Amino acid sequence: MAETKPLNRGFGRVLVFIYGVFALSASARAGVQISTKFDEAPLAYSLSALAALVYIVATVALARSSAASRRVALAAVGFELIGVLAVGTVSLVDAGAFPDATVWSDFGQGYGYVPLVLPFVGLFWLWRTSRREPVAEATAPRD
Repeated sequence: MAETKPLNRGFGRVLVFIYGVFALSASARAGVQISTKFDEAPLAYSLSALAALVYIVATVALARSSAASRRVALAAVGFELIGVLAVGTVSLVDAGAFPDATVWSDFGQGYGYVPLVLPFVGLFWLWRTSRREPVAEATAPRD
């Protein structure tokens, strides 16, 4: 029987930490933006809140190593990649749609492009840890 590797071991702990930092920072940013100036850029601030939610879900899913959490992590990180690519593209093509920055606008430029790189790293880690390790079969000695 082959087992998948745990998500939250080795580099996975670093990844969980980074996702946790982004969950916290995106949540704080969205909270302040929505509570103080939501009427100025409702789309941008709503997308910041969505990004925060995605980072929270990804953090929790990556911190666990069950089969269900692996599927949730894959969905969250995949959604994150689509979100950062879509929002990043729209924010560059139609800057007027985003009068204020979001976590994902300009492909995460305000966060050192980490939001652009992070889902690729997350998806790689999910793929890497999903590879099954074969169990060595006992062989009988040959005559």
